[in-house]
Amino acid sequence: MTSKTIAGITVPDSKLAREVEQLVRDTESELLFHHSNRVFLFGALAGQRKRLSFDPELLYVGAMFHDMGLQAPYASKTERFEVDGANAAAAFLRQHGIDERAVDDVWDAIALHTTPGIPQHKRPVVALVTAGVEMDVLGLDFDGFSAHERAAVVAAHPREADFKNGIIDAFAKGTIARPETTFGNVKADVLALRDPRYRRVDFCQVILESRWPG
Repeated sequence: MTSKTIAGITVPDSKLAREVEQLVRDTESELLFHHSNRVFLFGALAGQRKRLSFDPELLYVGAMFHDMGLQAPYASKTERFEVDGANAAAAFLRQHGIDERAVDDVWDAIALHTTPGIPQHKRPVVALVTAGVEMDVLGLDFDGFSAHERAAVVAAHPREADFKNGIIDAFAKGTIARPETTFGNVKADVLALRDPRYRRVDFCQVILESRWPG
């Protein structure tokens, strides 16, 4: 099988990478599948621009699994979706005999990808999954990518006509049955927008209403 190159980035074409691609395609919606591929490509482009040394295959696994925790059968009833996705990726990598240090990097990359301010201080795979997510979802560092790079990525993995609302809906669908897992993270904003029944947990109120006398 011939490797694909998109915007100057070679997409991993190992047996493991092909299994990941098929698993995500079979599990996720088209919107999430293409989003995950764009996350890999934007993350790899960011790493290339910053001259970081990273394992493309591990970055690919992290990017492709980063939203799997929104989907059955990987979505649990009690964990944050990021943790569910991280656990799924770790189990997959261990089944393929991948080194535990690499497994830990992918786990952290997925678990931390919605925790701003931390991933960029971690190892490259962790930092770059978040960089890819932030570019594709939030448009952060948009001008750090050339118009040619952006066009090539989107040509290979199209954004839906209303991707912005589509991705919010996907986040809501994956978390609406476990609202308690949104405490202290960005998915609280998603449910506040999409679920009229949702009530935020206030961190200060948790402190003030604890059983401690003072």
